[in-house]
Amino acid sequence: MKKTNNIEPTKERLLSLDFFRGITMFLLVAEGTALWNVLIQDPIVGSFLEPLFQQFHHHKWNGLRFWDLVQPFFMFIVGVAMPFSYAKRLKRGDSKSKITRHIIQRCIILLAFGVGLHIGYRRELVWELWNVLSQLSMTILIAYFLMRYKWSVQILVSIGLLLLTEFAYRTFSLDGYNQPFVKDHNFGSWMDMILMGKINNGGGWVAINFVPTAAHTIWGVIAGQLLMSGKAGVQKVKIIAVAGFIALAAGYLLDWTTVTPIIKRICTSSFVLASGGWALLVLAFSYWLIDIKKINRWVFPFVIMGTNSIFIYMFSNTVGGQWFNNFIAIFTKGVLSWINTPDFLIKLITSLTILALEWLLVFYLFRKKIFFKI
Repeated sequence: MKKTNNIEPTKERLLSLDFFRGITMFLLVAEGTALWNVLIQDPIVGSFLEPLFQQFHHHKWNGLRFWDLVQPFFMFIVGVAMPFSYAKRLKRGDSKSKITRHIIQRCIILLAFGVGLHIGYRRELVWELWNVLSQLSMTILIAYFLMRYKWSVQILVSIGLLLLTEFAYRTFSLDGYNQPFVKDHNFGSWMDMILMGKINNGGGWVAINFVPTAAHTIWGVIAGQLLMSGKAGVQKVKIIAVAGFIALAAGYLLDWTTVTPIIKRICTSSFVLASGGWALLVLAFSYWLIDIKKINRWVFPFVIMGTNSIFIYMFSNTVGGQWFNNFIAIFTKGVLSWINTPDFLIKLITSLTILALEWLLVFYLFRKKIFFKI
């Protein structure tokens, strides 16, 4: 495989990259406040708004909702940032071996964080690998070691990972796990038994999702390398957008023809293609709007959320979910109950208050130039 080194680092910081990372984190942090759960309760249930807010919850199995795109967006945008980070480290004098050691160390920490979050959720020592950080720890490694090769090689490997997943699910013959697209009865569930001694009962999530979703991070790397290249801005947008439409069409076509259903919980190839297509299109539009057209004054609140992305994600899932949220609810519920506020509004205001306070925390860190990096 021939290596390539034709990337010319851009001097300007890409606000679209910061925005994409920030809006993804904003959505994830909002989930941690229970906002999306509040918005599918009475009086929303049964109203014309219910289908809209259902989009902020995962599809139960075969189908695609907006919320099913958030994890792919997260993994994709990490890939986009990797060439920028790599070039920055080379520029400051880091050796390639030092960068590689840092990447490996980072992935080990991400894996530890992912497992640690499940320990916090369960409130007991468990070995579970379903969290996005655990998945990301593997996709980063795969994408990093491919990053030095030509785009064509990276694309071929990403397609190969999808084909490998298809082959494994369709040909595995062990009774009880030989139904490729049936929840808890597929190859991924069998692998969970091997890796963790358990399956994700009811949820259907599987740990080996990192294999097909490595494509998201790989495609992010390629997009990042393109954005760093000397091509004209409009040409970059066209290339990314065309790639996005092709992936989107391929994913939905596989689903509509019933060849491979779109299932986020086991990350079928059709899901990876469709969600990857959406990620590419969002990046293309963001880059065109924010960095080319310079319509970017409104992005600051979201950019702030992305400046300490791992910190705020961990905070909202640990301190937030296990103490802070309930502590704030004591005050909002107490005060609002005095004025006979409906239960729905109490919950909504509580979630929004928590979200605002967590944003202010990140803003404070930003103002103090405190950034948590791994």
